[in-house]
Amino acid sequence: MTTAVTPDPAVKRSSWAFLTDGPPVRKPVFYSAVIGVLVMATWAIFAPDQAETVIGEAVARVVDWFGWFYILLTTAVLAFVLYLAISRYGSIKLGPDHSKPQFSTFAWASMLFAAGIGTDVMFYAVAEPVSQYMAPPTGDPETTAAAREATVWTLFHYGISGWGLYALMGMALAYFTYRMNLPLAVRSALYPIFGRRIDGGLGHTVDTAAVLGTIFGVATSLGIGVVFLNQGLNILFDVPVGLGAQIGLIIVAVAMAAISATTGVDKGIRFLSQLNVILALGLAAYVLLTGRTSFILNAVVMNVGDYVQTFPRKTMETFAFEGATQWMSLWTLFFWAWWIAWASFVGQFLARISRGRTIRQFVAGTMIIPFTYIVMWISIFGNAALERIRGGDDAFADAALASPEAGFYSLLQEYPLSSVIIAVSVFVGLLFYVTSADSGALVMGNLSSELRSVQDDAAPWLRIVWASTTGLLTIAVLAVGGIFALQYATVIFGLPFAFVIVLVMLGLLKALRVEGRRAGTVTRALPMIVTGRDADTGREGHPESSWKARLARAVNFVDVEAATAYLDAVVRPALTEVAHELEERGVPTQVSQAAGGGEDDEDGGLAWVELRALGGDDPFVYRVQVHESPVPTYGGRMIGDRDKYARLEVHTVGGGQDYDVMGYSATQIIHDCLDHYEGHLEFLRLA
Repeated sequence: MTTAVTPDPAVKRSSWAFLTDGPPVRKPVFYSAVIGVLVMATWAIFAPDQAETVIGEAVARVVDWFGWFYILLTTAVLAFVLYLAISRYGSIKLGPDHSKPQFSTFAWASMLFAAGIGTDVMFYAVAEPVSQYMAPPTGDPETTAAAREATVWTLFHYGISGWGLYALMGMALAYFTYRMNLPLAVRSALYPIFGRRIDGGLGHTVDTAAVLGTIFGVATSLGIGVVFLNQGLNILFDVPVGLGAQIGLIIVAVAMAAISATTGVDKGIRFLSQLNVILALGLAAYVLLTGRTSFILNAVVMNVGDYVQTFPRKTMETFAFEGATQWMSLWTLFFWAWWIAWASFVGQFLARISRGRTIRQFVAGTMIIPFTYIVMWISIFGNAALERIRGGDDAFADAALASPEAGFYSLLQEYPLSSVIIAVSVFVGLLFYVTSADSGALVMGNLSSELRSVQDDAAPWLRIVWASTTGLLTIAVLAVGGIFALQYATVIFGLPFAFVIVLVMLGLLKALRVEGRRAGTVTRALPMIVTGRDADTGREGHPESSWKARLARAVNFVDVEAATAYLDAVVRPALTEVAHELEERGVPTQVSQAAGGGEDDEDGGLAWVELRALGGDDPFVYRVQVHESPVPTYGGRMIGDRDKYARLEVHTVGGGQDYDVMGYSATQIIHDCLDHYEGHLEFLRLA
């Protein structure tokens, strides 16, 4: 006899709960962005001819009216970022003062390195140098001068100008999230300008612009990726080149993003990303060693020299007299709009991995590490392609111009074991393609969610929605006019976020100036701190400022339980007394406490007591927090009978102050708090 098995409704509910579990959706951002994308996609699918005409006219107007703005903005952002790195603000941490980098320098550098790689770099490493050589913006084509300029233009479009935009957004998001305790959202960077108004319609508009810019930027990458991969699969497996195969590849990317959202394959994707870096480096090394090695190495050195020499001119080049409008829209303006559209996307990734780094370290890393890869990749493949054309292979030049996605594979077909290295190239491109779709869906989901903390991510269902929406948009724009339509759409939809970039610069500069004034007031308040701390003569009238008492306190290595008890018995009553006196004098004040119980970490898993004086945008914060620290050793021997001890460390609005008040009397705690409060008042006076 068989028994029917009734599905357990609890299992269904738990599965659905997993998909819907996550922070709440920020509805104004989500609905406005989704509706905007769906309207655009529907229009492109059902009226492709009209869409192509309108998009072309819109691009012409954007280039005529705002081309100069794109050029000037990109240059200004780069100058601003470099200024912050070399100025006194460069020592400010992207996080509290006590924070330490989450990743080692090598791991951080590796992730920055990976951030500079994408399918589009593979696509343009051959396509752009060939195009610039055969059809330069000025001067005669197919000359030595054109050959020298061709690869340098590609380096310029993928160079430090674009990474300046990424660095700005990553720096701003990390600063306002980790140091100012604001949400990981673009709107947070505007807080110094607009205050709490960022929580309303203004903030929704800014985040919507970020989502729209991101989705068109990601769609552009996916569109270039599917065209590139379709060509490679055609060479390897005779897969037809056309919209049908490209739609299939887009469906694969959406499906992989959905699997990642629902199964949490982060470790697998991280492994594949690292494998991708190794394969990409191996591919470049293979082309270098099996080709004309000495020529390519000489060309690389020459390219770097030409890039450095011509960069000041190129960065402000608008071709006002030459009238190279179409060239500008297809190349420089497209790339600058693309970098702008991707700025919030890559900025979130850079912010996530850079907590605890100083601004100077962050800028140096983002400017140097990814660009090193770009120089290596583009110079090797670009010069190899130019050398082949200048050697008389006109058919290769014509093929690369007529079908840019085929240029990369056509180059590889002339090398030994061409089928193997083409297969490796397709695999590398596929992994870049899938990880771009997955990470793009995650970032857009986060931008349209009310994240509770920086560790939170959007609900799985929301990530699936954004992956699907991006896939639909990619199909729609490819149907209109292929890669050129994607380029044109990026130039248009990158414009609104370009104005947000300006506000981000202003907001970050204003916040850093406030930070600088706060640091200056701490220095001025140092004599008061020393005087206030030494002024106490003892607890309950008994002298305790002698050197013996001081030494006893210095080597009193207590455990967490004893420190927590001291926090409750001495620190909390002292801060309560200060709060009561401030309230009596008209200052709104509150004392809060956490019992702790978790593991000690930078964010305070153990117990703490905090006094907060409210009012205005700059509250006063004085927190005493339990931290565990290794016991000091002398000559390899520990002091005491344990390897760790508990400290009562003082934290202010800027983070941990790196000193211990364990053993201070109530009066000393009060004086220490007032020392910092007087410094805060001095800061408010100068603000």
